Amino acid sequence: MANVMFIFPGQGSQYKGMGKDLIEKSNTVREIYNKASSVLGYDISELSFHDKNNEINLTKYTQPVLMTHQIACYEYFKDFHGGEIKPMLLAGHSLGEYTALVVSGSITFEEGISLVSKRGELMGKHGSGSMLAMPFERESTADIIDQSNCEIATINQLKQTVVGGADADIDRLAEQLATDYPRKRTVKLKTEGAFHTSLMTRAAVEFKEHLNGINFSDMTTPVLSNYSSEIHKLDGTQSEELLYNQLFKPVDWLGCMQTAAKMEVQSIIEFGGGIGDGVTPNEKRPNLEAITKKNFRYLQNEVKYFPAINTSTIVDTSKHYQS
Repeated sequence: MANVMFIFPGQGSQYKGMGKDLIEKSNTVREIYNKASSVLGYDISELSFHDKNNEINLTKYTQPVLMTHQIACYEYFKDFHGGEIKPMLLAGHSLGEYTALVVSGSITFEEGISLVSKRGELMGKHGSGSMLAMPFERESTADIIDQSNCEIATINQLKQTVVGGADADIDRLAEQLATDYPRKRTVKLKTEGAFHTSLMTRAAVEFKEHLNGINFSDMTTPVLSNYSSEIHKLDGTQSEELLYNQLFKPVDWLGCMQTAAKMEVQSIIEFGGGIGDGVTPNEKRPNLEAITKKNFRYLQNEVKYFPAINTSTIVDTSKHYQS
């Protein structure tokens, strides 16, 4: 079996109706949603499937909704192959790193849900500013924003860097880029604040108290850190500090994929979430596929990529690995 990495997306991959197809077919998935609801104190199934109050895009709800869906997809996938498909490496984008730690065995699902719920709550509470996706390399982006009071927040791929800052600073930067680089397209992201920048420092400080209450155990599978772009220490002793820094410092997804390439990852399975204009789960496509494939092509490492984000893709991907 090829060296496989499991990955988990972050915010932006949530949608109303996610998980409904899974729970209709699996008692295991139903138990996962019940566990999450018990920890959270509200019905996460109702929120995920129906979202009657338009809350799924609020950070404090988005994060537990996504983790629950990711673990549901992962467990449903396991049901098809009896746990025989074992990854050599795990990675998650932003909140997805927490799901990776759950899958690694370092923290329990209940601990993970509790953490991302509090993380989302604090990010929403202290959130300010906005974010702008720019089609430039990290070094070029740093030069462009040098006098703007904006900061690099995410390095998604070689020529896609996201910056964050106060609303006025981001607006001025967008105007400047439109003038200086009229053929380059920038996108202002829909977020509740400038995540992974110093504007999240207060949230990170408060969140560290909750991280401190978690006993990070030994990992059965290595997990990549968004902050360092290297693997967490397998005994879990480094994880609290890495997750604390991840909240107010840049996510280096490109760096993570560079490490994965060095470890000779040959195939990737993405669990949970979904993007695209389609309404139903089976009409969605994986969130991280495009940027991750581009990263590996840049690194001159072709990988096979498989989604496990709804019932149909989970069945298809399971069959592929069993053939």
